[in-house]
Amino acid sequence: MNPEKDFAPLTPNIVRALNDKLYEKRKVAALEIEKLVREFVAQNNTVQIKHVIQTLSQEFALSQHPHSRKGGLIGLAACSIALGKDSGLYLKELIEPVLTCFNDADSRLRYYACEALYNIVKVARGAVLPHFNVLFDGLSKLAADPDPNVKSGSELLDRLLKDIVTESNKFDLVGFIPLLRERIYSNNQYARQFIISWILVLESVPDINLLDYLPEILDGLFQILGDNGKEIRKMCEVVLGEFLKEIKKNPSSVKFAEMANILVIHCQTTDDLIQLTAMCWMREFIQLAGRVMLPYSSGILTAVLPCLAYDDRKKSIKEVANVCNQSLMKLVTPEDDEPDEPKPVVQKQAEPNPDDSLAKQEGTASGGPDGSCDSTFSSGISVFTPAGTERAPVTLHLDGIVQVLNCHLSDMAIGMMTRIAVLKWLYHLYIKTPRKMFRHTDSLFPILLQTLSDESDEVILKDLEVLAEIASSPAGQMDDPGPLDGPDLRVSHSELQVPTPGRAGLLKTPGTKGLECSPSTPTMNSYFYKFMINLLKRFSSERKLLEVRGGFIIRQLCLLLNAENIFHSMADILLREEDLKFASTMVHTLNTILLTSTELFQLRNQLKDLKTPESQNLFCCLYRSWCHNPVTTVSLCFLTQNYRHAYDLIQKLYPSLTVLPAQPLRDRSAPAAAGCEEQPVPDQGPVRPAHAAAPEQRLPAALPPAPVRAQPRAAADRRRSEGSPQVTESRLPEHRLRRAAAAL
Repeated sequence: MNPEKDFAPLTPNIVRALNDKLYEKRKVAALEIEKLVREFVAQNNTVQIKHVIQTLSQEFALSQHPHSRKGGLIGLAACSIALGKDSGLYLKELIEPVLTCFNDADSRLRYYACEALYNIVKVARGAVLPHFNVLFDGLSKLAADPDPNVKSGSELLDRLLKDIVTESNKFDLVGFIPLLRERIYSNNQYARQFIISWILVLESVPDINLLDYLPEILDGLFQILGDNGKEIRKMCEVVLGEFLKEIKKNPSSVKFAEMANILVIHCQTTDDLIQLTAMCWMREFIQLAGRVMLPYSSGILTAVLPCLAYDDRKKSIKEVANVCNQSLMKLVTPEDDEPDEPKPVVQKQAEPNPDDSLAKQEGTASGGPDGSCDSTFSSGISVFTPAGTERAPVTLHLDGIVQVLNCHLSDMAIGMMTRIAVLKWLYHLYIKTPRKMFRHTDSLFPILLQTLSDESDEVILKDLEVLAEIASSPAGQMDDPGPLDGPDLRVSHSELQVPTPGRAGLLKTPGTKGLECSPSTPTMNSYFYKFMINLLKRFSSERKLLEVRGGFIIRQLCLLLNAENIFHSMADILLREEDLKFASTMVHTLNTILLTSTELFQLRNQLKDLKTPESQNLFCCLYRSWCHNPVTTVSLCFLTQNYRHAYDLIQKLYPSLTVLPAQPLRDRSAPAAAGCEEQPVPDQGPVRPAHAAAPEQRLPAALPPAPVRAQPRAAADRRRSEGSPQVTESRLPEHRLRRAAAAL
């Protein structure tokens, strides 16, 4: 510094002392400056005051000489003390050079800068609030300072500034949020601690509504929650807990939609604390915001579904994820099956008192694992909306949801509970939104069939429920289902009889209010026969599935759908099966189920009586396919009490076998009166009841045999149309008869 330069109104003694390396001499100079400035204030000499501040700033605080910079800092603090309440008029000139020294390489100088700013702020108090952003920016840097003395000094200044903000009602929150949003992503633990402490302070000020700006800082808060320091993580938990309390108290003012994707992201993190906290927030959002969250369903499911397969090490996360999943599922209603442009929905709250609903949420306020993740939830989803308030219509976008469900179901590495949850979702969507869901059936159908090979019985059960719903839902009925898998695999749907009332009839029955449509109320649609064809194809290509789970799958389908329709359709399909070995095995499986399963009790009785044309038609259809396996053919005759025909078949199976009945055979197909001639054997077609016969005379004496496999179907049809001679029982293939005889 040039000693001959004029620094008036500062005297040469003051200038010399300010440049001294000793603190005590610089302090004496500061007292002289304070006295000088007080005189200017008394004289209202603003020109000289500005000149003194400018000289201390430019010639000293911003000097290249370290001792001069120290002198300039203490001199500026002295000016502020002298100005008193008038310091607010010169704050910009006082603060800026001090903040510049915050970046000085000398830690002692940074400490003196912190000390000087403390004195300036202490005098100015609320007048510094217009300059809060630059002060906060500087303090955030000092909070991470490596020198402990500098950090200690910054903490004193920080507490002073917090007191000023707390007691003032002129804090510019709008102007502060962009800076907070920027600083919140700092990776330094001290800077993070500084940020969290300020958010806590601002949240505690009644006149500051930080909740409105939560979407801008929520992501950063979850980032800080993953800090390695336990103290910082705990502080962040407290902050998030306070915000969650505010959300529950004032849900009508919360911007749920703007924060939904933030939670989705953090629900998928590998950090347990972040994931648990985010999942707890998601649970509250779904229950508080209700259908507002529906547009984010695909993202929520992406985050939630994998958590359902967690083991006991992450039990808390799993429980909260399950609540989220169930709550979200309840938001899907039949109104979502309407066209994509729904009418505006007016939601009214009968009791528009948030406190009543808030009482139900007690104990879940902290947003963290300490008592906040109770997995219990009520079936009703409370949505805090002022009475009469109109909400924007919410549209359920099924494309994204189905894509997520399909992806998780296709992933063979996914856990069993997740797969079950996916299937429950599919079933729920087919129940609530069948018209929209059937647009996706063709893409879902292959993976649903693939899932039948799952290792878990529970997964297979849920999968069968979905397939049964697809096959029986009225929404799946098309006027022209189109070709299935070839012209030979068609069947007249009029032959598939439904003996019980359809869904529409059930729903109109008294006492069925609230009854949900389910596969237990069978109606057949265009997907039913396609399902049967593809199921048999799967059994054919995967014999182990047939061997291990075939019986289980068919029995469950008989419960979910209609046993008569299942057996009728399968028999018709097997009649045209080219793989005779598979056909024989499949017929044997079906026959075993028919004879032994409790699920088929009603169908067995129906076949025993053969009282109706439908039951007779079913028997004829089964008989034709059962001829793939002669033993099953005989057993079917025994089941239906066609004993004479069974006796004749056994004789053809094993001609050398002599059967001597103790009494003359009484057969339901034989004439009741003795001495009547046996009726001729019909060629093909359904069996018609004999109108003039006795009660036992319900069927012809002989039944149609299996078709001749070596003969092309077209030729056989042509022969029948030309009136060819009737085929007798002796035309049964000999190799089948021998195999059956050996089995007997």
